[in-house]
Order: sequence, then C-alpha cells, then structure tokens
Amino acid sequence: MDRRLQVFHAVAKHLSFTKAGDALFMSQPAVTFQIKQLEEHFNTHLFERGRGQISLTEAGKIVFDYAERILGLSYELDAKLKDLTAQIAGPLLIGASMTIAEYLLPQVLGEYSVRYPSIVPRLLVANSEQVQFQLAEHNLDVGFIEGDSLLPSLVTEFVCEDELLVVCAPLHPLAKQKSVVPIELAQHAYISREPGSGTREVTDHYLQKIGIAPDSLQPAMELGSPEALKGLVATGRGFAIMSRATVIKETRLCLLVGIPLAPRLVRNLSVVYFRQKFYSKAVSDFVTFAKERLAARQPSKEAATHA
Repeated sequence: MDRRLQVFHAVAKHLSFTKAGDALFMSQPAVTFQIKQLEEHFNTHLFERGRGQISLTEAGKIVFDYAERILGLSYELDAKLKDLTAQIAGPLLIGASMTIAEYLLPQVLGEYSVRYPSIVPRLLVANSEQVQFQLAEHNLDVGFIEGDSLLPSLVTEFVCEDELLVVCAPLHPLAKQKSVVPIELAQHAYISREPGSGTREVTDHYLQKIGIAPDSLQPAMELGSPEALKGLVATGRGFAIMSRATVIKETRLCLLVGIPLAPRLVRNLSVVYFRQKFYSKAVSDFVTFAKERLAARQPSKEAATHA
C-alpha cells in the first residue's frame, strides 16, 4: 500500500495535517512531506490552503474517492488471503474507550486468547472519538466505543447497556440521596471527563435534552481517565458522572457512593468496524465472541448503588 495515499486519506478525512498526524502517529512535518510528494507525483495541488484551513481541490476530491476504495480493497485482499490459507493467526488490532478497555474487555480478551492461542490481540486505549478515527484510517481491525459512531464509513452494532451514575465521596452532600434530579447538580463542584470522551458526550447530551446547559454546572476540573476521576472524587472535591462498571469495587468498599440520576442515564456500548464487503474470520469471530461475553457480564442494576 502506498504510504502517501494513506497519509493523504487521513488529511482529507480530518481536513487537518495535525489531526491526521495524530491518527497516524506521525509528526506534522512528516505528513506535510508525504502530501508534497503525492502532489508532485500527480503534478497538481490536492488541497486549497488559506486562513488556517484546508479543503480539497477538484483533483483532491477525485484522489480521495479512489483512495477510499484502494485502502478498503487492500484490507479486504489481506483478509481474504488469510482466510484462503486458513491463517487464523497473527495480531488482532483492537481499540477501546477507556471505560470499556479498563473495566470490561480484559477478561474477555483473556478468555479469547485461551480459545484462539494463535491470535495475538493488541489493545489501543483511547477515547471514543480517537478509536473511531483510528478505525477510519485502517489502523485498527475493530473498536469498542460508548454510544454510536458518527463516521459513515463505520458500522455500529449494539453490545450492551451501561448506566451512568452520580459518583461522590461518602461524606458529600449528595451521598445520602436515593436518586439525584439533574437540576441539583448545579449546586456542587463537577469533575468531568475531557472533550472527545464518550462519557462526556453522552452526559452533555443528556443534560441538554432535559433543558440544562452543561456549562451551567460548576466545572472544577477535567480529567482524562476514570481512575483519575475516582481518585479526585474520593477526596470530596466534587461529584462526577461515571459508568456503573467503573465504580463497583469502590462502592462495595464504601470508598465511593453511586447514585442513579432521575431520569436514569443509560447509554449503549457498541462495537464498530469498517464498512466493507469482506472481513477476516478472525475479526468476525472476535466480534461475535466479545458481544456475547460483554452482554453476559453486564453489571446488575444493584451492583454499584449505595445502600
């Protein structure tokens, strides 16, 4: 596969050299160099540049259309030949949001490795947005995210439900309530996940849907992982809104309290993969296996709430 075409595809998708570099784990100068080489090869400009923004030229639009098909066919060819030669082995590139990767997937991956010892799963942990971008650039075989994918090139399939709870320290003013009406949250410091996080996105959408602007809360801090969030919340500095699955251990040990929202905030956890005609048996088997195991391990509604 021509690396220049892969880099061009990423830049055209994101309309950003910086974001394309992040998706491909390349520096911006390296991305710029690859695009310059491709433009010299075709003897035409592929991007219009100006005022800090870029857009595809007419030639760029044509190259992008072919790049989509070429990259998809390259992946399909690789998968088909592996199946033809019964080569159900090698790396399986998986991406997952932090909540799913840290609290739900480890046991699934362990069981899968016992059943398929010749396949070596490799897990990229990132927020839901980054997982989708990596899939769109063919850097992953399959991903697990919170909610649905916003990228039309990806297929989204429901795996299981996940309830988000108000989480606070046992001595926090909210701790003794059986449920929390969202309007009450504005009276307390709020510790949230970072933009791009699936948890942050679904929480903001929930608040907006019931008529509460997310910025009307009292933001105390934004943190990039569930573990960091729990550590700060445990100090009594504020409350967070987190997945039930992430706080089961802490609530059982009475280190944290989990309280349902009213109305309850429930989201879908999904598996996503690239929209194409053919997928390798290794990928399709793993998707089926993971969906069954994750659905079976869905935490009970009583598991993480306080007494």
